[in-house]
Amino acid sequence: MIPRETTETLFLFLVSGDITQKGYEKKRAKLLAPYVPQTQGVDPALQKESRTQTPAPAAAPASASSSSSSKFHRARSGGARDERYRSDIHTEAVQAALAKHKEQKMALPMPTKRRSTFVQSPADACTPPDTSSASEDEGSLRRQAALSAALHQSLQNAESWINRSIQGSSTSSSASSTLSHGEGKGTSGSLADVFTKSFPPGVPVSSRVSTKIQQLLNTLKRPKRPPLKEFFVDDFEEIVEVPQPDPNQPKPEGRQMTPVKGEPLGVVCNWPPALEAALQRWGTTQAKCPCLTALDVTGKPVYTLTYGKLWSRSLKLAYTLLNKLGTKNEPVLKPGDRVALVYPNNDPVMFMVAFYGCLLAEVIPVPIEVPLTRKDAGGQQIGFLLGSCGIALALTTEVCLKGLPKTQNGEIVQFKGWPRLKWVVTDSKYLSKSPKDWQPNISAAGTEPAYIEYKTSKEGSVMGVTVSRIAMLSHCQALSQACNYSEGETIVNVLDFKKDAGLWHGILTNVMNKLHTISVPYSVMKTCPLSWVQRVHTHKAKVALVKCRDLHWAMMAHRDQRDVSLSSLRMLIVTDGANPWSVSSCDAFLSLFQSHGLKPEAICPCATSPEAMTIAIRRPGVPGAPLPGRAILSMNGLSFGVIRVNTEDKNSALTVQDVGHVMPGGMMCIVKPDGPPQLCKTDEIGEICVSSRAGGMMYYGLAGLTKNTFEVIPVNSAGSPVGDVPFVRSGLLGFVGPGSLVFVVGKMDGLLTVSGRRHNADDIVATGLAVESIKTVYRGRADGMTVTFSLHLVLYNVGICLVAIDSIHQVGVYCLALVPANTLPKTPLGGIHISQTKQHFLEGSLHPCNILMCPHTCVTNLPKPRQKQPGVGPASVMVGNLVAGKRIAQASGRDLGQLEDNDLVKKHQFLTEVLQWRAQATPDHPLFLLLNAKGTTVCTATCLQLHKKAERIASVLCDKGHLNAGDNVVLLYPPGIELITAFYGCLYAGCIPVTVRPPHAQSLTATLPTVRMIVEVSKAACILTTQTLMRLLKSREAAAAVDVKTWPTIIDTDDLPRKRLSQIYKPPTSEMLAYLDFSVSTTGMLTGVKMSHAAVSGLCRAIKLQCELYSSRQIAICLDPYCGLGFVLWCLCSVYSGHQSILIPPMELESNLFLWLSTVSQYKIRDTFCSYSVMELCTKGLGNQSRGINLSCVRTCVVVAEERPRVSLTHSFSKLFKDIGLSSRAVSTTFGSRVNVAICLQVMQALSSAYIGTSGPDPTTVYVDLKSLRHDRVRLVERGAPQSLLLSESGKILPGVKVVIVNPETKGPLGDSHLGEIWVNSPHTASGYYTIYDNETLQADHFNTRLSFGDAAQTLWARTGYLGFVRRTELTAASGGTRHDALYVVGALDETLELRGLRYHPIDIETSVSRTHRSILCGCEQEALDLVPLVTNVVLEEHYLIVGVVVVVDPGVIPINSRGEKQRMHLRDSFLADQLDPIYVAYNM
Repeated sequence: MIPRETTETLFLFLVSGDITQKGYEKKRAKLLAPYVPQTQGVDPALQKESRTQTPAPAAAPASASSSSSSKFHRARSGGARDERYRSDIHTEAVQAALAKHKEQKMALPMPTKRRSTFVQSPADACTPPDTSSASEDEGSLRRQAALSAALHQSLQNAESWINRSIQGSSTSSSASSTLSHGEGKGTSGSLADVFTKSFPPGVPVSSRVSTKIQQLLNTLKRPKRPPLKEFFVDDFEEIVEVPQPDPNQPKPEGRQMTPVKGEPLGVVCNWPPALEAALQRWGTTQAKCPCLTALDVTGKPVYTLTYGKLWSRSLKLAYTLLNKLGTKNEPVLKPGDRVALVYPNNDPVMFMVAFYGCLLAEVIPVPIEVPLTRKDAGGQQIGFLLGSCGIALALTTEVCLKGLPKTQNGEIVQFKGWPRLKWVVTDSKYLSKSPKDWQPNISAAGTEPAYIEYKTSKEGSVMGVTVSRIAMLSHCQALSQACNYSEGETIVNVLDFKKDAGLWHGILTNVMNKLHTISVPYSVMKTCPLSWVQRVHTHKAKVALVKCRDLHWAMMAHRDQRDVSLSSLRMLIVTDGANPWSVSSCDAFLSLFQSHGLKPEAICPCATSPEAMTIAIRRPGVPGAPLPGRAILSMNGLSFGVIRVNTEDKNSALTVQDVGHVMPGGMMCIVKPDGPPQLCKTDEIGEICVSSRAGGMMYYGLAGLTKNTFEVIPVNSAGSPVGDVPFVRSGLLGFVGPGSLVFVVGKMDGLLTVSGRRHNADDIVATGLAVESIKTVYRGRADGMTVTFSLHLVLYNVGICLVAIDSIHQVGVYCLALVPANTLPKTPLGGIHISQTKQHFLEGSLHPCNILMCPHTCVTNLPKPRQKQPGVGPASVMVGNLVAGKRIAQASGRDLGQLEDNDLVKKHQFLTEVLQWRAQATPDHPLFLLLNAKGTTVCTATCLQLHKKAERIASVLCDKGHLNAGDNVVLLYPPGIELITAFYGCLYAGCIPVTVRPPHAQSLTATLPTVRMIVEVSKAACILTTQTLMRLLKSREAAAAVDVKTWPTIIDTDDLPRKRLSQIYKPPTSEMLAYLDFSVSTTGMLTGVKMSHAAVSGLCRAIKLQCELYSSRQIAICLDPYCGLGFVLWCLCSVYSGHQSILIPPMELESNLFLWLSTVSQYKIRDTFCSYSVMELCTKGLGNQSRGINLSCVRTCVVVAEERPRVSLTHSFSKLFKDIGLSSRAVSTTFGSRVNVAICLQVMQALSSAYIGTSGPDPTTVYVDLKSLRHDRVRLVERGAPQSLLLSESGKILPGVKVVIVNPETKGPLGDSHLGEIWVNSPHTASGYYTIYDNETLQADHFNTRLSFGDAAQTLWARTGYLGFVRRTELTAASGGTRHDALYVVGALDETLELRGLRYHPIDIETSVSRTHRSILCGCEQEALDLVPLVTNVVLEEHYLIVGVVVVVDPGVIPINSRGEKQRMHLRDSFLADQLDPIYVAYNM
């Protein structure tokens, strides 16, 4: 037995908030060590595991701290709004349901937050400052004792699960989506095989991470793959798994109902012909009788309005409105105009005067809420209502007008979405007294509009329900008869007096019957919840108008004042009695206040709606008469819309109370909520419809909605109308029970349809809040408990909450978000603004402090998994293509043999020979020009200078380095001409150059290991570099990262001896190795490829012919010169073609963004080459700042990349710089891969007659169907088509290059309507991979492979590893230029995700995610949690994928290569190795 003091000490450590998880583990182990039996010979880790799985003993009841706990409970301010869902019956059901799941182990991986997020969380702003103090004052000790008692049992029960979750709760998470869904070829067991493939040797794998991922995989529900019945499925049609209806679901068995009539509306001789006439009668004959009493902020009466005052002030206001606002010939208002009433909730007197003043003036009042800010919650929709009603005038009080937000000039701000309003103050001193001969026109009530009541729909839109004068009068008469009002009675109104029952009883029926209303504002209820009970006691009120919320607040504050009596109440009208959970509120209030004189028959729930007004109300009962019965219904039956009395499982029972009978003079029917208004059967749930004179007449200005709501003619099962009397839809779901009692079980706005079953949102919320532990944690957080403590316990309780909802309702919760207290948007009366909350959630501005998403249990209609037919071979595919008339997807560039070139190729086989020839023929011709950040020339190199310096470097290599021909030499230089001279120096000496990016001095630990790896893999015998870099390689900082003693010979080339090379090396054959190209691919693999002299010459010749490069030309290059096409353009092409290259190091753009474009403008460059990172830098950084740049000279701006063209970026760049002369056709892209660095390269047509250039075509763009692409099919669609993807051609295929699209599995050629791997054959393809141990299998498969069949089966091909397709341009929307075969690159094969048999490309998912929130790539930590549901939603909606893990990291964490391409594999490996330090990791359970 562990002593109580030990557990409390441990609890205080946990509450303190300063202790880390590891620290808490140590404290816990130390405190509990003496009480844990040690077993000899047993591993302590196993002991720990067995302890965590042992159920904790039940905690002793903490009766000692019950008083402090009750004080703590009363201290809550904001949480009481949720008590309307409180139900003791339902709580028992929830606890019973959870008992069934008690034995299940909750192995859910917990979300993890970075500590800084806790510190900066918005929840801290809601925490009282005194609670974070370490001083043990009385308040903190009392809170700790109360919390310790309240949470003692909860902590013990949760201990085992929390311990398992806290162990190794690292900040890293799961693997990629392929792991989440388990769609690979293997089984779903251990992850050992997956991790073996994911990590290269030597990469540490965090066992904590793998455990969490294994837990996640065990949690996910994997989609089952039913056998495919058809041989062929059309992939163009979306096939969705639709859940089949349950054959055992209950069905209605009763007869068709008949409309139920209420009692006749009695004819009373003294009822006035109009409500205005009643006001005139009481105002002139009973002038001193009290009409309305207002309370101050302390709950004491502050002013009583008599009927005489109401009549006289309303008369003055009516006269002022009609005669004093304009001129006699041009009045501002005329009868029938609409006027806004803007009055605060604590001023019912001025509102009542204004309302009746408008009625007397025959203008139509539209009561609205006071706007608090310019962008008030729901204010924009209110503005739409005002605009649609044509309102130009607003009435308010002087105090309210002063409190409205003002501009700097003192004018009232223009509220968002509102029309321009003229504000009129209705205080008495500003009103004109009417002449004695002026009387208002009071006629008998007709169908003309009396007032407009606003209603907020489920989506947040605001509509105006128009109520006619006859409906207003009839409703007052029906309420008077149903409630049996008599003259002079006192009623207490706690509701909003501007709308709904508060307006109907407290303002309208009040005047009809000469009642005295005590109005209790919401602000008083917040400070004194018992104030309305005190008013009933003080004024001996007969009727009280309340909601369930007010009943709970009164019960909470009951102990503060015990001497109150409710014996005078004959009716306690519960206006939200339509809420199914109101029965628990009424029972609890009755049990507490029955000893204070409250009669059971006085509780009268009612059902109301803005459209049908009061639908039903329970009449006040006779003392001693039996109370109406309750309906105990099966929730399972309700979900199918059927009434079934629950007799089996009480856990899934719903107890509802009746709301009385139909209103006098009314008629009610129940129609099906979906489809035509067909009458329901007697045992069927449907929407309540009412036919009565006392109801709304229309939605103002919305004829279509009006017809569907206010003019409903019910039909029978055959579709024939039942009578010709129109009914009004109430928006309430219910049925008519025995004795014509009306029962309400929900609202149409709260209806959730899941898999064909209907659920009420309030029911699900009530189930969640009935979990006792949630309430405890919520109170703890409200009292200042730190977020660190609540994280683990709250998520444990969230898991219990999900279990309870699933058990009782058989429905899964998609998302459960926990927000800091008092941060949700509020309605004017303090409730949660549902539509605004939903909007904030969908916009990503809710800012939760924790979130849990469970899409796997909720999404049931994913597309069917694609199943590939095993019996279809490559030959069958080819025959099928031929039968369908589809051509084989292959393309080729121009034939090199037919292209004329000068004798340079015939004379000189090697690049070294070309350089020697140029040094003799044109020694002073400039080849290279290097610029610095200021745009000034740093260094130049002519043909002769380059040749001589290369000779000197070759001499140093032979003499000082003692190198032989064929030795590898690493070139470690910053971007510049030194790198070029060192390259040719190696060729002159017969060595093999390996260009490597130099390490960064500020991040040696990150960049130096890569250099070291390339040196080792390439077996370099020497390193050529500068003196600065040589010192860096041997520095103390470098020694901390690598072993500097193992570097090969390092030679600096800053001071070279003037010694000529005796003989320049000439390779014996052109197939000899020229250089090694090491690069990190987009898949994150560091590979080196071998380039022969023949490949180098062929590549330079192809680029020269494609780009028309001659000695008179200039090009600008802003690329990294270390690998791929960037290296070729920087070092090789100028020597071969003789053109001048202006070299711009990309790093210089960081200090001068204008460098590249200003250079192009200054030198009038026609062709320039850059990377995506450079283009993105200019697009985001320069904006519209042109600074005298003119780009009209640019013919081609080529982006060098090994990925799918970024169409949006190139379009943005073209659009941004269009005004300074950049042609929209100028920007194009290239495509290359590891096996062939240049496959496609595009140059544009000449822009004017001054340039006689190539006639190359425009780059074509196509829109393809994204769903077909997932099936490896290519289907072109029109622009704007749903699920369409814009793709751009990757450039024109180079001369001598052949391309074919191949099935990567069967290695057979595909048709042009299929997506496949791009295979290439050309003279400049690399010779193979350079590795320490030659892998002949990989070598042959990637560089020397053959097609399995077809005409080109004998050709040797190289596999690029990229997926794409070929289309003839006459089949696309290309304009201008010659027709050709366009190659479209879609993505890297190794990066694709194959899930459910479909192929997904990461860039498509990333593009969808990047659009979800403005804070992606530039947000702060507080917004990290907002991204989790947005990312999950967008991937689910656009790609039909369920995200398993969402990881939010800091900007700049995602690794990219020198071309600006993401290194997704490196990112994944870093995450799995626990090296990311993410802001937040969310596990979508």
